[in-house]
Amino acid sequence: MSTALPLIAVTMGDGAGVGPEVTVGALLDDGTAARCRPVVVGDAARLRQAAEILGRPAEVVAVESVADAVFAPGRVNVIDLGLLPADLPWGEVSAVAGDAAYHYVRVAGELATAGQVHGICTAPLNKEALHSAGHLFPGHTELLAHLTGTDEVSMMLSTPKVKVVHVTTHIGLVDAVARIEPGLVERTVRRGHRAMVGSGVAEPRIGVCGINPHAGENGLFGHGEEEEKIVPAIAALRAEGIDAHGPLPADTAFFLAGRGDYDLIVAMYHDQGHAPVKVLGIEAGVNITVGLPVIRTSVDHGTAFDIAGKGVVEVGSMIEALRQAAELASAPAV
Repeated sequence: MSTALPLIAVTMGDGAGVGPEVTVGALLDDGTAARCRPVVVGDAARLRQAAEILGRPAEVVAVESVADAVFAPGRVNVIDLGLLPADLPWGEVSAVAGDAAYHYVRVAGELATAGQVHGICTAPLNKEALHSAGHLFPGHTELLAHLTGTDEVSMMLSTPKVKVVHVTTHIGLVDAVARIEPGLVERTVRRGHRAMVGSGVAEPRIGVCGINPHAGENGLFGHGEEEEKIVPAIAALRAEGIDAHGPLPADTAFFLAGRGDYDLIVAMYHDQGHAPVKVLGIEAGVNITVGLPVIRTSVDHGTAFDIAGKGVVEVGSMIEALRQAAELASAPAV
């Protein structure tokens, strides 16, 4: 394997969920090996169990550091934190697994900020398990922001047809509307714009959703949120040459993006952006955190406790997440 390929730290996710299985399955994919040099941060014994469950021959090798990893077909290199008991049940919320998942991300973040890897790709963690272990973060996005000392980041969902960046994510709808303001909208669009340019779209066309049905329809719906919270941001962005359009009715914005009118859609809240993307198929979606000092991609699905440990999980989203991590890590800085 070429040493020119980017080094990607892969966090194993919650060991009681499908994280170990999708990690092994994706790392044994021929396409992954051709694109990057992945090193797992996780639990070697659990990865061996996952390989057996999947019926995939794999040489899972514990290494002390990224520099010790050897890349060869069928080999999975893992920085083994050894935090999981051998008898950890599959498919059950566990504070032990939640704590371990936190430390996998912590170590991966340290490797990335130290320049030992070029990016991070994360398997899913379980929020209840994370919280039960005392790590009170809504998810990877907020956790990595905390670990890297980043004040504000955005979640981007990427599919072959539609890319979406979110102004707000893991808060209630009423709270989301209260939090949205022109500065936050403007900063979110800028982060999305930089990410698109970094991925090779030189002049991205950006569609910005409204908050209310029909984007408020000139004040007919809502209380003027679009005019107050979104219109000033779009005006400022366009004045600087960013090709942002809106506020757009959310029920048509994604259709327009799907047919090619927009390269990126800006969603105002979690479900406004997530629901259309997941209709396209979770296996096609990748979660990217934009605004971090390090590259981070993830699967766009959860721990799937109902099928964990059964060898039936679809690994396509993890393969795609690794592909995009490698692609972003190889792109010139912007």
